[in-house]
Formats: sequence, C-alpha cells, structure tokens
Amino acid sequence: MTGKSNSFFSRRAFLAGLMASTGVPALAEAPKVSLRPRMRDDARAQVSELASLLRGSRVTGDIVFAVADAETGNILEARNETSGIAPASVAKSITALYAQDILGPSHRFVTQVVAAGEITNGVLDGDLVLVGGCDPTLDTKALAKLALGLKEAGLREVRGRFLVFENALRPLRTIDPEQPDHLGYSPAVSGIALNYNRVHFQWKRGSGDYTVTMDARAAPYRPDVQMARMQIVDRSAPIFSYRDAGDHDQWTVAKKALGKEGARWLPVRRPGLYAGDVFATLARSNGIVLKAPELVEELPAGTVLSTVKSPELREILQGMLKYSNNLTAEMVGLAATRMRSGRAHTLAASARQMNLWAKEALGMQKPAFADHSGLGGASRVSAVDMVRALAAAHDRALLRPILKPVTLRDKSGRPDKKHPVKVAAKTGTLNFVSGLAGYITAPDGREMVFAIFCADESIRATIPRAHRERPHGARPWANRARRLQRQLLERWGTIYSS
Repeated sequence: MTGKSNSFFSRRAFLAGLMASTGVPALAEAPKVSLRPRMRDDARAQVSELASLLRGSRVTGDIVFAVADAETGNILEARNETSGIAPASVAKSITALYAQDILGPSHRFVTQVVAAGEITNGVLDGDLVLVGGCDPTLDTKALAKLALGLKEAGLREVRGRFLVFENALRPLRTIDPEQPDHLGYSPAVSGIALNYNRVHFQWKRGSGDYTVTMDARAAPYRPDVQMARMQIVDRSAPIFSYRDAGDHDQWTVAKKALGKEGARWLPVRRPGLYAGDVFATLARSNGIVLKAPELVEELPAGTVLSTVKSPELREILQGMLKYSNNLTAEMVGLAATRMRSGRAHTLAASARQMNLWAKEALGMQKPAFADHSGLGGASRVSAVDMVRALAAAHDRALLRPILKPVTLRDKSGRPDKKHPVKVAAKTGTLNFVSGLAGYITAPDGREMVFAIFCADESIRATIPRAHRERPHGARPWANRARRLQRQLLERWGTIYSS
C-alpha cells in the first residue's frame, strides 16, 4: 500500500465552506461550533420538558448530548457537551471518515501469493509466500480462489518453505486485553485476517461422548484447522480457558456448559498461522502440497502468482458501521495510519495519528481516541466535538449514506418506519456505556447533527474481567439509555423544525 492521500477534507476549502454559511471570514485555525444554544420563545417550557425527560429515563451516571444545525453548526440544545466520555463504537464513524480521506473510498486491499524462486515446468525451486494486504474481509472462499489461481498459473510443486507475511500491520494478540479471552469481537490484529480472525467451534454429543470440530467455514467451504484446538474438560467453570501453545491456540471448554449440541465463533490469536493453515488445505485440494506454514517478518522479493482483491473501501465501511465489526475498524484505521505516517506499533499510536487528522480535517478540538473501534474503554470524546466532525462531513456525503437508519417509534411505542423524523446514525455499546451520533432530518427537511452519550463509569469499574461478557444489570441499563436516545431524537425532530 503506497501512494499519497487524495484528501476529501481540503483544509482551506473546509474552513471557507463552513464559515461562508455563517458569514464569518475564514480563520487560520479549525472552525468552532457555537457553544451558545439558540432557544425558541418557549424556552422555559422546553427546559422543564427536558428535565422531566431526563429524570424519567432512570439512566444512572453521565448523560451528555448536543444537537446542532447541520449547515451553520449552531448548537440548538446541549447538556455537558464539552465533557469527554467513552464513545464505544460511535468511534467507528470517525474511523470511516479517516480511512476514506487517507486511502480513498474506492481503495481495494490486495492479498497475494508470491513465488520467491525460479519455476521450471510447474516446480518452484524456492519458497511460496502468502502475503497479507490488510484486507479485513478476506474469507475462506477468497482463499480458495487464491489457491485455485496457483493451479491456473501452472504451479504443481513447491520445494521450499511455505511462508506467511502478516507484517504489513504489526501483529497484536487482541484488540482489547481487558476483554475475556474467548470473546470473538476482540481477536488478534495483523496484516492478514481470515474470517474476521475467528474460528468456528462446534460440538455434538453422541453415545456418551462429544464430537468436536474447529474449522474455518465460509460457504461452501469448511476446512478443519490444526492451529486452533479444543479440549473438553470435566468442570463447570470457567466455561472457556485459553493457552498459547506456541504453534497453536489451545482452548478448553467446561463439559457441563455444553448441553447436547451447539456452536460458537472463538477468536484467533495467531492470524498468520491460521490463514496459512487453511490456505495449505485449499492448495492441497488443487494438487499442490505445501509444508507447514511459517511466519516471516520481511517480505521476500518474488513473482506474483495469484491475487484477490477486497470490495471497495466504501462498501467495507458500510458493513463495518452496520455490524459494528471491531476488527474491520482496527485494520482500516491502521492501514490509513500506515499510509499517512508509517506502520504504527500499537493501536493507541495509530489512534493518535487519527486524533491529529481529526483536528486538522474535521475541526475537532480534543479528540482522544485510544483505538479505531471504540472497544477499549480509554477513548474519550465530547458531544460537541462529535457534532463538529459530523457537521464537517455533512456536505461531502462521506458518512451519512453509509450509516444505518435508526427507526423511531410511534405513540404506542412500536417501531415506525414511516416516522416523520428520519435518522441515520452509529450506535455504540459497552458495559454501562451507550452512544448514538449521526444525522436527523426533520419533517420539514431541516438537517441536524447530534451526539448522545450515556455512561456509568462507577459501575463499569466494579465489573471483573471474567464477567464482562454479560454483567448483571447491563442490559436493562442499556435499554433505558436507548429509550432516552429515541426520545431526544423525537424531541429534536419536532421542536427544531425550521
């Protein structure tokens, strides 16, 4: 991945465009959203109504929000809007803008197989290298196409080693070390990812014993893997345990937790070996026998034999925002940083580059993202900074078209797809954290940008690592927070129509 960024956020054009709408001359610094709410004549009634809404929500902890006119940036209503708070997956909306600006919305990630040596009569006298190109969408079906490409190129035999290069991005064993080991939404990160770096664990009880499979399924393929292994242990807790066994991931599962049959995706901690394991199986089905995969830190020179490309980045980001995939966010964010300033050694280092970019390009004042997905709880952002960013991106239509619509409810509390207030936004959820930020279209067509964050850090601090998958009380708290968010959106769409 080389080349220069084709920036969609020209600093001069951005400043001039935003200031033109307010009649203020462009300055030599990032624009600032007005912090003075503009209330209508019935301001007292509105304040009383808002206070009643917040009290009735029963959401404990901090509640912060801001809503602004999308064209002028003028704040219409706000509460503690400058307070930094954990954004959770709302951070992915900034990552989506960052990646599009640096890489370009039509960028495609490329995965290759390279022959490091001479090929004579279909025999490679040298090493074969699987080269990761930072594609977060690579799956077993794409690897099968890559393996078929070797056969079509005339390769029949490899006499050297089978190498995997994953160092386009620095390998990291997990997105967030504070998450329990078995959670599939916090897998390893590297320059190659297969099936979102998850392995499929399935079990079925027969006549007194269990049959267990660990595979890399992606229809119509289900290749078994050797680098992730499962052992059933006669215990009741913990349900899962993980151990790094050197050349493979070793899992155990509590027998008493299994039941008759079931399946679950588990995270992969060695993505290069995982992809290599599966690719070797697929190559063998094409008549090409490879040795056990080995990781290589430096990419050998050679001849490209087979290539697969990802979908365009814009499509990848739309899926990331819809399904809130953490690995996709981290990989595209790290790839953007690699092009902007070189390979980052940690997620926090890459996020710092995104923070700098967000100040320059979006006019944010104090962004403090610690990763690109929002999974780690250390990130902080204010509601007013999120509103600044969304307002800056509004005219360029880089974010709203790929955000998921949010369906509001009718007077009886049922989802209403024909609701007159239209919303497109990114949600964010951690334990006792709930966020929502995006765009509102009022019934009369007025466009607004908003950000709402709720967080009870005092409760979050008491949750032990082992209980972070489903802590007591988290679900009802999140339901209350989401209900409050919908009520605020309905309120703004109604009272701030032009």
